[in-house]
Amino acid sequence: MNDDEPQFTLREWRLHMAHPATLTALAGVALVLAMAGPFGTDMRLSFGARLVYWLTTAVLCYGVGALSDVALRPVLNGRDIWLRIGITALFSGICIAGVVTLINLLAFGLLPDLKELPGALGPVIAIAAVITAVLAVVRLQLPDAPARPTPEPARILRRIAVEKRGALVALSVEDHYVRIQTTKGEDLVLMRLSDAITETGETPGAQVHRSHWAAFDQVHSARRAGDRAILTMSNGAEIPVSRANVAAIKEAGLLP
Repeated sequence: MNDDEPQFTLREWRLHMAHPATLTALAGVALVLAMAGPFGTDMRLSFGARLVYWLTTAVLCYGVGALSDVALRPVLNGRDIWLRIGITALFSGICIAGVVTLINLLAFGLLPDLKELPGALGPVIAIAAVITAVLAVVRLQLPDAPARPTPEPARILRRIAVEKRGALVALSVEDHYVRIQTTKGEDLVLMRLSDAITETGETPGAQVHRSHWAAFDQVHSARRAGDRAILTMSNGAEIPVSRANVAAIKEAGLLP
């Protein structure tokens, strides 16, 4: 696993969890469970409290399970499908059981008896195994995505020395110059930022500040800074994001 894999994993997970279909399904599950009131929640909680309880449980448990699947997929890639299902189910089942235990402790002050723990953990792992198997089978039935054509290198890279022509990371204004940053180095070129951006070609990215453009696939991490944000790039550079452009990086899955 390379250094960027955790960032890509979290980005994929955030996009999945924030998808309207995922949110709608979780809300529907929580509503049904709140109305049914299983496991004695109808006796312990009012309808409003049950709705909060089951929505929290559904989101956290599904989130943990989805994160386990996304995180383990590259590690287990190429191994026997049933081995992948077994390991993912065991790992996610244990994690989900921990989440449920914590929720019940906070909501009801209940802790499971150690003698009852194996019996309580078994059904959770079994359910996780079924869900993992269904997801794996569905993925197998989907047609392979067509290979993407390799995009041509950004034209702006022709303006810098050959030995510095790596993947484009960022463009930043310095007086009348633009600092071109790549994975192999950086250089100053006399030109306007708007002209430099037009030469980025098919490189995924955007102008995130009046003085900065960032390549989205080179973002190592992102953090809030008041109503603005800061992008830490793969080369260690920090690129500010103006308030008006925060929505764009959220839409790109770089910021929750």
